[in-house]
Amino acid sequence: MKKRAIKILSHVIVLSALALFSCSKTETAKPVESGQPGSTKPVTPPPGDTFPEQTPGITVRKIDTKGGNISNYLLYIPDTYNSEKTYKWPVVIFLHGLGEMGSDINMLRNSGLAEVVNGKPFVMIAPQCLSGWWNPQYLDMVYKEVLASYHVDPSRVYLTGLSMGGFGTWDWSSAHPEQFAAIIPICGGGDVNRMPALKNMPAWVFHSADDPIVNVENSRVLVKALKALGSPVLYTEYPTGGHDAWTRTYANADVYTWLLKQHK
Repeated sequence: MKKRAIKILSHVIVLSALALFSCSKTETAKPVESGQPGSTKPVTPPPGDTFPEQTPGITVRKIDTKGGNISNYLLYIPDTYNSEKTYKWPVVIFLHGLGEMGSDINMLRNSGLAEVVNGKPFVMIAPQCLSGWWNPQYLDMVYKEVLASYHVDPSRVYLTGLSMGGFGTWDWSSAHPEQFAAIIPICGGGDVNRMPALKNMPAWVFHSADDPIVNVENSRVLVKALKALGSPVLYTEYPTGGHDAWTRTYANADVYTWLLKQHK
């Protein structure tokens, strides 16, 4: 509890300072064609997967593309990733908050989704923002590398984040809605004028009514705009909890059941 209190306090301090300045499906391989009886026509096998095996659990990876304010990410690989050769895994991209910004990637291990991801049936990517703010341009570099490097399903890429990462979730998904099957923004906010881009996006939004750092109206106004557009958005507002709306959210099994049902 003391660690969590310190973590939440760090979000409070940094967000307050900024405010002063700025306000499972299995894929079947295509059958191999066989020649007619007695035919000497050679049979060409279908191309196989070329994705290398990965170390199960959480490891640290560097992105190949240089530049921007992201250089590392945490990678979580499920235990059966290497043995299920034909299965394309769903992937969840997790964006941390201000308290984890910097160059110590291991800080992310005890943050939000990364803290509870062990045993989950998906690949997790948790990039670290070195400085500034989440930038969709640099996040796109991570996205492209993930799809090229891991045996994941492009139709089941999900995005979630807390605090600064909640803002990043709204911002990135509204800039490139075609990249994601569903989003879960937690105690964040965004530009209400960009909500038409997300009117068909499955979204489940979380916030605490008594959040002293990111006012709950930030989520309410976006949810209201989406509902007016006919969006299927879901909204859970905790009556209490302060700025930490993520601990109980990422501990809720129903959240993952809903998330993993979504497809592009």
